[in-house]
Parts: sequence; structure tokens; C-alpha cells
Amino acid sequence: MKGLKWFDKLIYFLNALLAFALLLSYILPYLPPKTFAILSVLSLGVPLLIMVNVIFLFYWLVKLKKQLLLSLLVLLVGYFFLGGLYKISSEEEVTSSDLSVMNYNVRLFNVYEWIPRKGVENDIVSFIKDKSPDILSIQEYHPHKSIDLSFYKYKFENVSGQRVKYGQVIFSKHPIINSGSIEFPNTFNNAIYADVVKGKDTVRIYNLHLQSLGIDPNIDHLKKEDSEKLFGHVGNTFKMQQSQAELFLKHKASCPYKMIVCGDFNNTAFSYVYRNIKGDLKDAFTEEGNGFGRTYNFKFFPIRIDFILNDQSIEVESFKTFDENYSDHYPIMARLKLGE
Repeated sequence: MKGLKWFDKLIYFLNALLAFALLLSYILPYLPPKTFAILSVLSLGVPLLIMVNVIFLFYWLVKLKKQLLLSLLVLLVGYFFLGGLYKISSEEEVTSSDLSVMNYNVRLFNVYEWIPRKGVENDIVSFIKDKSPDILSIQEYHPHKSIDLSFYKYKFENVSGQRVKYGQVIFSKHPIINSGSIEFPNTFNNAIYADVVKGKDTVRIYNLHLQSLGIDPNIDHLKKEDSEKLFGHVGNTFKMQQSQAELFLKHKASCPYKMIVCGDFNNTAFSYVYRNIKGDLKDAFTEEGNGFGRTYNFKFFPIRIDFILNDQSIEVESFKTFDENYSDHYPIMARLKLGE
């Protein structure tokens, strides 16, 4: 660090710490939370670590200092190791496909008015009707009395609860010939599936909702949380997610059909559960997405925790994340070509 002023030495020290943290995060997808619970929590902060290291890179670039190499090398390792945080694909709009699939965590159609305005549930229905996906996978579904999704001929739902019933549902424009649930123990989170017939193809649609973090993302609430308890809570949640992913993978292994896996994983693409659930499936965002692809409304950096994954034999023709602010999640939609 010879030739650097004291302020730049401080900046470089912070740069080195955060570059090391980012480098450490690259091994997180390979560390089971049941064994490395505390380290696994770092996966939630990977998008922030990437953005901070990009800022350091530009800081040294403006100053024309060789210290830029530190963040540059760490970012390049991450890009080839885990893939980028930001994606650029063709903007060409695809209006027809073999199958269009939407995933959406609707947050109970705003039944508790987290969004302080009336009619949010009708906005969600109008949005879905406008986009008209062939398959609609919903988490935190609530059979709201004013919700009318009867334009879908087929559906499979799994809801429970005493005061307010909620759960998951798969709607389809095409016949569902088989369906079921993968019960997760000691939780209201769950996984369901439906076998959908489209022409000569039968495709299994999975709808996963892994264990929720149960944390208010509002920064004021986060400041009030005890950091040790917060880390312990998130670590325990990730252990549950690992067990739930293992149950899913056991069920997935016996599937005789092509598959599409939709869901709210409550974890990022830099996590152990994502890596294991994805396996050799394609991530529709990675294939044809644009931008950061954020799917959760967190103000301070983009988080992508909702996914559409599909078999290698299925081609992703387009992928879009919508900006509609009707829930704490954003809807995502992929147009797919089923192939031979």
C-alpha cells in the first residue's frame, strides 16, 4: 500500500475485508446449513457484497490505482463460479410459446392490508388475467371471498389454518391428471405438485414454499433486533430449509415426466438449498432474464428468492420480472418451449 494516503489505506483495508467476505461466500452453496448454520446466513448478503465490491472497483478505477485488481479478481471469480448478479438478455418480446408459467407469492391477497389501500386483491387478479399464463403457481394463497380465478379450468390447492386459511395452489389452463403434496413437518410451508397434459406432453409442475425467515425487512425493525438472536433464528430457518429441500429431492427423483419447479425458496441463488434444488435444471432468469431480477421488495439491495426452474430439454424463450407492487414479492413469468 505504499504511496497511498491514510484515507485510501483505510478504504483499501475495508475493501480487503469485504472482498474476503465475498470470496468466502462463494463456498456457501457447498456448505450444508445443518453443519455450518452461522456461515449460511451470509448467503443473504451476497448481493450486497457484490455491489459493494463493484463500488470499490470503480473507486480505484477513478483514482487509476492498481488496488482495483483486488475486487476485480474476486468479482471475476464469482462470475465464473456462481454466475452474475446482473443479467443482460435479448429484449425481443416472445408472445407465443408452448407453455407460459407464472410464479407469484401474493401475501394472502393483502387480507391484512399490509399495503394500505383497498382493492389490492382485485389488482392482482386483473394483472394475472392480463398476462394470462398457462400455469399459475401461487404461494401464500388465500381463498379470498372476492377472488375470482375461475377463468382457469383446472387447479390443485392445499390450504390450511383456522382463522385464515392459506397455502399453495397451482392453476392450469390444461388438464391436471395427477396432483399431490409433499408435507413438510412442523410448519405451514409446503410443496405441492400437479401433472399437466399439454398436447402430447405431460409436465410435472412443482410449487415450493420453503421455510419463511419471519423477519420484518424494515430497517427500523432490523435495528431493534438482537443480532445474536437474529443470526440464530436465520441459521435455524436455513436448517429447516435444508430438510425441506431433501424431502423435495427425494420426491423429485421418482418423477417420470419433464418438470418445471416454481417457488419461493426464501433464500438466494447463492445458497445451499438453491444449488441442490436446481441440480441440473435450468434457471429461467439465468437463461433469459434481465437486470437484477429482484423478486422481493427489500429497499436496500436486490434480492432474488423466487424462481422458475425447468428441465434441460425445455427451452426458455423469455423471462420477465414484473414491477407490480401488490405484495412483498414481485411476480415472475417464463415462456417455455417443451421440446421433443
